[in-house]
Amino acid sequence: MSIELRHLRCFLAIARERSLTRAAATLPLTQPAVSRTLAALERHLGVRLVDRSTHHLELTPEGRAFRDKAAAAVAAFDDAIDPARLHRRPLRLGHAWSAFGPYTTPLLRRWQREHPDTPLELLRIDDRTAGLARGEVDAAVLRGPVDTPGLATQLLFTEPRVAALPSDAPLAARPALTLADLSPEPIVVNTVSGTTAPGLWHSHSRPATVLTVANTDDWLTAIAAGRGAGVSAASTASMHPHPGVIYRPLTDAPPVPVHLAWRAAAPHPAVGALVALARELSERG
Repeated sequence: MSIELRHLRCFLAIARERSLTRAAATLPLTQPAVSRTLAALERHLGVRLVDRSTHHLELTPEGRAFRDKAAAAVAAFDDAIDPARLHRRPLRLGHAWSAFGPYTTPLLRRWQREHPDTPLELLRIDDRTAGLARGEVDAAVLRGPVDTPGLATQLLFTEPRVAALPSDAPLAARPALTLADLSPEPIVVNTVSGTTAPGLWHSHSRPATVLTVANTDDWLTAIAAGRGAGVSAASTASMHPHPGVIYRPLTDAPPVPVHLAWRAAAPHPAVGALVALARELSERG
């Protein structure tokens, strides 16, 4: 059999909804048709994409890898046949939080002035690659190490880390902190797109309690509510101020690398210009 675009769209609906029934409703197809399409795709690929043994449907490791490739393929197809984009294709730039930090506004203004025929769309996507691996964007600002296959990267700058504390926490009265100062506190960790994990601390001083969240908004809310402290890059303090959160420098935490990333195969024609502008602004400081 040959795989068609409908197979990919069906699988992406399953991956998104985590349910054959809900996926069928969004397509719309019958549930048996969705099951047959998934089975045909798995037979063609020779792997199981979905684990149905648990109470909730989950993707297998092969399914997660294929989801990213399928999403990129569908996005490329939709982009190619959209007549509105043929002569004025925007450059979609993803980020999970804080974008280019202090360089965000200068970059957007310069781009609009120097590249008026290529709109730059800044999109926040809570994902490890800010939607890049799934084909939702053409380039992305990524913090931390980048090890996703198929991506090209340019290191732009590094950011110091800061501690994020409830505004009424005793530690908030100090001008600066160390990682050891935070060890007794519960630590709020964004496991989807954040750059902090218990491994940031030495093994003998790791926090005893870790609270996980899935995005920056929930991270800020948890800290403001007094459920714990957090660690982030310095630009978070300026890009995400919160009345219930105080940011303090961390004097002994390693800096966070900030990369511009894009798909190495068939990049958007304007990616080179974006890399050049981002480098110019970050090097100028």
